Amino acid sequence: MKPIILLLLGFFSLSGAVAQEKLTDEQILKLYEGLRVADVSDGLDMVGLRDAGILHQRIEPLWKDTDGMTHIIQGIAVTARYIPTMKVVKNPMEKTEFQQWEGNWYGNYSTEAYVEFIKPGSIVVLDVQGDGDTGSVGSNNGLFWVSKGAKGIISNGGIRDTDEIIKQRIPVYLDFMSRGRGIRPGRNELESVNKPVTIGGVVIRAGDVIVADGDGVVCVPREFARPVAEYAHEILAGDKRARKALYEKLGMPLDKTVLENK
Repeated sequence: MKPIILLLLGFFSLSGAVAQEKLTDEQILKLYEGLRVADVSDGLDMVGLRDAGILHQRIEPLWKDTDGMTHIIQGIAVTARYIPTMKVVKNPMEKTEFQQWEGNWYGNYSTEAYVEFIKPGSIVVLDVQGDGDTGSVGSNNGLFWVSKGAKGIISNGGIRDTDEIIKQRIPVYLDFMSRGRGIRPGRNELESVNKPVTIGGVVIRAGDVIVADGDGVVCVPREFARPVAEYAHEILAGDKRARKALYEKLGMPLDKTVLENK
């Protein structure tokens, strides 16, 4: 029984220590610079959150840049949830009436009230489960969010204008088979902002840490941010040293994936 008691005491001590530490967004962003999903997953294992933060494999990058690695993002979650509307919509409408109706819907029902919370280092996390063929995110509003400091977008669907988004190099991670094409008016309504959402089977809260790369997406509960990051950096450093030695042995030119972070 003694080893079990000691293990439990150790876990609760770790949990209590991290729960008491209040890190700023800036401190968290610094802690997670350069980390990969694999490293962070190992860090979650270390604190006892095995498989707890790994989003389903369906949530994958819309595009990859394996030269500059610009698709890789680390940031702080800003969350929102859209739900299917239950309102009856008049069909058809004359053009002017339609445009007025559309603007009213965007302004009153399917708003982007979460935009005010976007700042440098934010990652917009949208739960649009059950939303149907609705394009809640496109090349225009996505680029606007980037202009406010967003590092990328995580969603279980609802993305359209994918060609332009790829060209604009906005990091987007989604369930591609659930991408949307239709506009939001008549299809969905904003249900909540900065409340817990579920993406890829993982609950994500506003302020949690998000890391995304070619392996997918991982979420770290904010209260575990430091111990997960510190252990993840140990894993990453060891991996870089080992692979750098193999690069040199094989005569391969060194790249950023084996060089130390500056």
